[in-house]
Amino acid sequence: MSAPESSGASARLTVPRLGYGAANVGNLFRELSDDESWAVLDAAWDSGIRYFDTAPHYGLGLSERRLGAFLQTKPRDEYVLSTKVGRLLRPNPDHDGGLDTANDFHVPDDLQRVWDFSASGIRASLDESRERLGIERIDLLYLHDPERHDLDLALAEALPALEQLRADGQVAAVGIGSMVSDALAASVRSADLDLIMVAGRYTLLEQPAAADVLPACRETGTGIVAASVFNSGLLASSEPRRDGRYEYGQLPDALWERLLRIARVCAEHDVPLPAAAIQFPLQSDVVRSVVVGGSRPTQLTQNAEYAALEIPGALWAELAEEGLIPA
Repeated sequence: MSAPESSGASARLTVPRLGYGAANVGNLFRELSDDESWAVLDAAWDSGIRYFDTAPHYGLGLSERRLGAFLQTKPRDEYVLSTKVGRLLRPNPDHDGGLDTANDFHVPDDLQRVWDFSASGIRASLDESRERLGIERIDLLYLHDPERHDLDLALAEALPALEQLRADGQVAAVGIGSMVSDALAASVRSADLDLIMVAGRYTLLEQPAAADVLPACRETGTGIVAASVFNSGLLASSEPRRDGRYEYGQLPDALWERLLRIARVCAEHDVPLPAAAIQFPLQSDVVRSVVVGGSRPTQLTQNAEYAALEIPGALWAELAEEGLIPA
């Protein structure tokens, strides 16, 4: 499942081609019990997934605690682990028994997220993640959503702090995770990053990152981890639904028509739409891995099968000919 090492910065760490994004075990969208979360992680492992990504943001630390407890039962050299920095978790003085549903996580909001892009804040975040995970060695550290706080500050302070952590041997690789192409491209060109997590900006349905992020990565030797490849679930079924969620609002008509055209081409080639969605980013020379989520064991098993499915080159050729993916 591991991608070959490449020249350039991303050669410092080889990530498996399929990873699990552990936001769901942080109670994203719905509550999972500890046993249900363990079953999801078990299914991921049994399906051959060996790259796991988490963040303090996911369930106010719950994702890290659950993932860490699970991975402590596995040989450390058999998996790649990434988490994120930029938001520290601190006591919420306004907690009155409510939940963090404003951020889509069904956990008590007894903690609050505090932005901190300083070198000391970045280091504190790493140390606190190690404690929650119960795992000392974190392979890959991403700066999480820097544009939501202060991109200029991220470029000036946070990214150099990440580079220093790597130079000190605290982590093997560093990068950023974002769903904003401008922020991704600027970060790649401003710092020596190994891998960036591109969330929803390079998918089968839409590829805005192809214009600036992918060229920047080629220039610098930076690898890409593609996330949110199902576009909020729109590509998770071979029969798309018009009322599906699209980021923070309704699906635009033009994108719905594009989705129907893509689904039709996939059906003509007898390829499940979710399989094409998982494998599309990997057609690029700079994409190293695709990270998918899931809150049910069957979803993880199915995604691994989709990732391994043989897809005819004729499918990609027809999608490109119709202008649905880059040529």
